Amino acid sequence: MRIAVVPGSFDPVTLGHLDVIGRAAKLFDRLHVLVTHNPAKSALLDVDQRVRLVRDALAEAGIEGVEVDSWSEGLLVDYCRRVDAEAIVKGLRSATDAAYETPMALVNRDLAGVETLFLVAQPATSHVSSSLVRQVAALGGDVSPYVPRVVAAALQPEGPARG
Repeated sequence: MRIAVVPGSFDPVTLGHLDVIGRAAKLFDRLHVLVTHNPAKSALLDVDQRVRLVRDALAEAGIEGVEVDSWSEGLLVDYCRRVDAEAIVKGLRSATDAAYETPMALVNRDLAGVETLFLVAQPATSHVSSSLVRQVAALGGDVSPYVPRVVAAALQPEGPARG
């Protein structure tokens, strides 16, 4: 059985994330979407909200057979070992992403023999990032072109998922 992990902060999950997850789900027998906590970043949504929104967004998009989990205790490769994953899947929007992700991919392979598979973003979503969505939402802008409907609703000022 081929198992992979798609890690990220998903704060919030975007249409670009869903594209990568959907394509990765077709490549592996089992896929884990791992919502991670990054202490260096100030999160808009707490981890439980992000997990719920990822699950809801996957259901809205019709992406099935994907397990959603969270992780904040140790290295990503520790989680990969726990679920017997042989690969990590990351989306790349630009050369800047590739330059940032490549050293981590090499270290993950050195530490645990886990390979990293890079999927290039679709042109329609290559300019979208969670941080951009957070900024637009914070200033009252319309984020609906960039995120699933359930996420856009949650980011509305009166939305239930505001943290």
